Amino acid sequence: MKWVQQPKRSFFALTSMALTVSVIAGCSNPAATPTSTPATPSASTPKPADAPKTPEPPFKISMMLKSFSNDNASAESKVWKKVEEYTNTKLDLQFVPDASYLDKMNITLASGSMPSAIFVVNVKLPSVANAIKGGAFWEVGPYLKDYPNLSKANPTILNNTSVNGKYYGLYTTRPIGRMGISYRKDWLDNLGMTEPKTIDDFYNMLKAFTTKDPDKNGKDDTYGMVVTKYSGPWDIMQTWFGAPNKWGVKDGKLVPAHLTTEYMDALKFYKKLYDEKLINQDFAVYDSAKWNDPIVNGKAGVAVDVADRSYQIDEKLKTVDPKGTIDVIGAVSGPSGLHNQPTTGYAGVFLISKSAVKTEAELKKVLQFFDKTNDKEMQALLSYGIEGVHYKMDNGKLSPLLTINDNMAPDINNKNMNQMHLQIPYIIPELFPPATPLRIKANNVMKENEKIIVSNPGEPLTSATFTQKGAQLDQIVEDARIKYIVGKVDEAGFKADMELWKKSGGDDYTKEMNEAYAAIKK
Repeated sequence: MKWVQQPKRSFFALTSMALTVSVIAGCSNPAATPTSTPATPSASTPKPADAPKTPEPPFKISMMLKSFSNDNASAESKVWKKVEEYTNTKLDLQFVPDASYLDKMNITLASGSMPSAIFVVNVKLPSVANAIKGGAFWEVGPYLKDYPNLSKANPTILNNTSVNGKYYGLYTTRPIGRMGISYRKDWLDNLGMTEPKTIDDFYNMLKAFTTKDPDKNGKDDTYGMVVTKYSGPWDIMQTWFGAPNKWGVKDGKLVPAHLTTEYMDALKFYKKLYDEKLINQDFAVYDSAKWNDPIVNGKAGVAVDVADRSYQIDEKLKTVDPKGTIDVIGAVSGPSGLHNQPTTGYAGVFLISKSAVKTEAELKKVLQFFDKTNDKEMQALLSYGIEGVHYKMDNGKLSPLLTINDNMAPDINNKNMNQMHLQIPYIIPELFPPATPLRIKANNVMKENEKIIVSNPGEPLTSATFTQKGAQLDQIVEDARIKYIVGKVDEAGFKADMELWKKSGGDDYTKEMNEAYAAIKK
């Protein structure tokens, strides 16, 4: 079955239909009305010089955001000052270590005293969802169309960050079409095979990498694909078979992906890979931190994960095997065509608090700040710093001079300034072209993937049952999938586990999701 995809109507077209524009005429002040009408200046009458405009004072913006280093940029930083000057603001940035950020965020939300903008990883976290429900943050959706950069926000990503159809956050971009297949191209060439186009081609590549001595060393010491205890590859590959991304739509109703025929078809394929030893037999416990090692060490030939893993492996591989080469593609075609799993498209969102930003006029100033920091000059500055100080350009390629691990004097310290960066629109790859052909191809793959991603229609919806029992429900599905792949249960056993999922709260979860889905469709 080809799952119903939501029509990709422009978010801003929808919001503009919902907005009513009103024009308010200013009232005249009778006391200020002159007693006589001044003569109209003639061409020969010199006009008085326009009075100089008083510069608008910098607007104060406070912000709480993540830190990934022991020291951070301060108001002494040239980068900090350049941002303030460009946006006419006075910044108060509160950097919080990533390890303790969630605790600090929850304390701040509970206090009710918040900065102008606060970064949250997910608007569906219980504490965040409750604060939004309680009216702690501005709904920014109706305003985005008025800003040249923010109006270019990706509608799919906006939908993913929404709360029951409303937009409260400004998202920080990550590539939405990021998934890909990285493989040993030198092995494929050795076997006289070509780039896989279909699921069958993909299987044949794994089979050949396992059984046909792809490295030509005369030993039976290789296998097809390395998989880890991280479940991402299974989620990616199920979309090749036409399975939904978490939720599908059938007859106008949401259906959990793991209850579909297409999901079961994908599971049978995974079991075949396991039974034929085309993947590592210890995948269920294999550490994802060691994901690249079997490929670099010449044992495995494929990894299904983010496309940028391709050049990470390739650059490491060439240090041990200069002739080894990695290539990357987005996906392979299945029964209903070409599909791929997207990311959510964001790393987190900034919410604008009503406790600090009290009026609509102030809200517009905060939105203007975020909009201006997405101009090309600011995207370059926040991403990489100052040319000649933090990086240099060699033949059009960026070479870092300082990294987050280096000691920096206060006046050039730009550490974690990029954490305020939305990257809307996402233009960094265009501003700073990648340094190698494979990096360029990986970026192109991610861009092309945007045409084939399978959106999750349930992403913006919330469920009380899932808030309470989500971890337990997800674990039931994950355990059942692994048990089926390794042969601990058959198809009947898997379906019995799905009945357990339903009785453990899955039915209530599905009911609540459909109620929320129906509500936003009205």
